[in-house]
This record gives sequence, C-alpha cells and structure tokens, in this order.
Amino acid sequence: MARFISIAGFFVIAVTLVTSHPSAAVTKARWQQLPPMPALPSAKIEGYAPVNGIHMFYAEYGAGKPVILLHGGLANANYWGNQIPVLARQYEVIVADSRGHGRSTRTAAPYSYDLMASDVVGLMDYLHISKAAIVGWSDGGILALDLALHHPDRLTRVFAFAANYNPGGVKEDVLQNPTFASFVKRAGTEYKQLSATPNEYNAFVAQITKMWDTQPNWSKDQLRSIRVPVLIVDGDHDEAIKREQTEEMAALIPGAGLLIQPNASHFSFLQDPDQFSEDVLRFLNQR
Repeated sequence: MARFISIAGFFVIAVTLVTSHPSAAVTKARWQQLPPMPALPSAKIEGYAPVNGIHMFYAEYGAGKPVILLHGGLANANYWGNQIPVLARQYEVIVADSRGHGRSTRTAAPYSYDLMASDVVGLMDYLHISKAAIVGWSDGGILALDLALHHPDRLTRVFAFAANYNPGGVKEDVLQNPTFASFVKRAGTEYKQLSATPNEYNAFVAQITKMWDTQPNWSKDQLRSIRVPVLIVDGDHDEAIKREQTEEMAALIPGAGLLIQPNASHFSFLQDPDQFSEDVLRFLNQR
C-alpha cells in the first residue's frame, strides 16, 4: 500500500485510534468511513497461475477487451467486488491477488515492484492476454506505472489511483489516521481468512515493508518516458498520498490526465463505488 512507516508493533495503536470515539461513526463524513471488504462475485473462471515460482490466484468475469484490476498493499482481489459487476458489462475483467496477498503464495525472494509487475506479465502470458488496460489502487497503481515503464507493449492504458513515485510521496502521519488504522488492523484478519499460510502474516508484512521503505523510487525522467495513456487519480481526502506528488506525476507523464475524486479518500472505490466505477469506465471508453 504505497509505503508504511514503522508498521511493526502498530496494531495496538490502531485499535486505540479506531475505538477511542465510539460515537464518531454517526457523524463521520463519507471520506472518513471504511466500508467492509466486498465479496468476489461468482467468476466464469478462477484458478491459480504458476508465475515466477508462486501460485497466483486470479478470477475472470465478463467479455470484451481485457481490463486487469490490481489491489493495494495488504489487501486482496475481493476489494474490487463493487467494481467487477459494473465493468464486466462491457469488458473482460481479470482480478488477481498479488504475491503473498490474499490467496496467492510468495517465495523468499525480496519484494520489489519490478518483480510484482513481472508477476502480472506472467499472469497475462498464462491467460494468453497480449495487451490489457490496468486499473490499480495504491500498490496496484504503482504496479500499473511500473508496467507502463518496463512493459508498455503489454498495456493499452493505465488508471492509477492513489499511487506515489517515490517514498517522499507518502504522508508521514498516515498510520495515525483512524480510517487508515482501521484498514491496517483488519487486513491481518482478512489475511488469516484467505491465505494458505494464515499464521505467517507478520513474516509477510516484514518482507513487504522492506520494499515500502525504499520503493518505488523513479526519476522524473523515467516518468517523462511513459508513452502509455495514463490517468492519475486520487481522492481529495487521501490519508496516505501527498497531493503535490499526485499532481506532479500527472504533470510529468506526457499526456496524462489528472482526476481528484470528491469526498473520497485512499479507499474511494469502497466509499463511493458508483463514482469510482463511472470514472474508470469513462477513461476506458475514451477514443
């Protein structure tokens, strides 16, 4: 999920932040809410792809040009449960759990965005998808941009929501935000429910945190080299990503658009799923 600062030992703090004001839920603004993780709809095909030494869970829906949805750090493909039925009316929608997340396995190899982007390419090869649009949230948005940098021939366009291009784009106080704290707390529970290694959550977090400490770390010239159509998107109340970096990315990537969704945070697709889906479709349907 972009990058976490000192995530180890954070869960007690998270519980305190979330429960210290029991009456706050009545008056919370939409962008302060964290709706529950959706369920995945029934898929036409689902399974595990052998990719880079892991078993990568995927599910397919609908028909048409392919669109791959990539979730954020600590999350899983279920988080796209509200968008899948809407997008699948017009497109073939593929969701997947990133390595070590959800139902997918991991190896001892150090996490990197390049490796995880390679996993996505491997999944595309396994499913015989030559090119696809990518919709990514947070870590998924970073992966979408990594693919645009290193595998542009495999992409048609990129919808990058709540991404950053270097560690300085993450707010220093993100873990003190009650909404974000709620997400981090429940991510551990969701991991135990879905993972083939339910008791290894702490080891998984330790592995991926090493990546978040230093990645992504792209240069401005690298962003200027992107030629895939890109829309940089974020919520106007994102708890994690600094607005100035969002705007900077949109300015640096040639031809990129910038969209700031109103009354939404890092979890816009849960808070206002209709708005999020409409924005994705509008971008995908552009000529």
